[in-house]
Amino acid sequence: MTTLPADVQHLTEDTSVALAQQIQFADVMCDLSDRPIATSYVCTGAGTPVLLIHGFDSSLFEFRRLIPQLASGAQVWAMDLLGFGFSDRASGAAMTPAAIKHHLHCFWQQYIGQPMILAGASMGGAAAIDFALDFPEAVEKLVLLDSAGFAAGPAMGKFMVPPLDSWATAFLKNPGVRRRISQQAYRDRTLVTPDAELCAALHLQMPRWKEALIAFTKSGGYNFLSPYISKIEPPTLIIWGEQDKILGIKDARRFEQAIPNAQLVWIPSCGHVPHLEKPQDTAQAMLAFL
Repeated sequence: MTTLPADVQHLTEDTSVALAQQIQFADVMCDLSDRPIATSYVCTGAGTPVLLIHGFDSSLFEFRRLIPQLASGAQVWAMDLLGFGFSDRASGAAMTPAAIKHHLHCFWQQYIGQPMILAGASMGGAAAIDFALDFPEAVEKLVLLDSAGFAAGPAMGKFMVPPLDSWATAFLKNPGVRRRISQQAYRDRTLVTPDAELCAALHLQMPRWKEALIAFTKSGGYNFLSPYISKIEPPTLIIWGEQDKILGIKDARRFEQAIPNAQLVWIPSCGHVPHLEKPQDTAQAMLAFL
């Protein structure tokens, strides 16, 4: 399936509608599958390439408010990781961090093809760190947005055996549960609008969403990264919401201290998702870093 779910027609906010119209599907060739993996992405603007990577059980819609702010000063890419968002889950590829990294590298080689600024939010930050450690030649600079890496990943792995795996994903799919998670992610809960809830849930309608989420969670996610964070080579910008209630704020300082060439920017009056809650401030910090 290389189309967006039909419910995309119910989006109402300008940035959401605009992003939906920009989404394309790239055929990514890699060793994970005997056929190309249809990978959802957007690309807009001109200049230095900046690739945005979303968080756990999310999609590139996470960057709908940030992309227009960045595109004035950079060539902005956003893509859905293997097994997430609107990218094809039926390729037979393993849903593991190693597979995600390989697929990301193939996408970079085939479509970007030059050193980039790699920016990851939450779990996407952990994926970006994992990529930068293995492919420093591809990453000119690194941006971590309230990033995982020190914090343990989802604690759902122990539940991912039948029938608990189906129960766990059904719980995560529940609109009320997703609303509470979103409300916890923002400091300003009025931003959890019906449009925002739809953006956060559209990818759940993609084929094999449940199976891919179970497979990734059973893999253990990025819980192995912590000892390697001090080996990050590219200059790194850490952007952190001052009121992050998902990961807290201690890891911001831990990243700043562990990464050799790092700087930390706090976003005031902001929760776990500065790219959604304070996109202008986040873009300003990123463009200054570029």
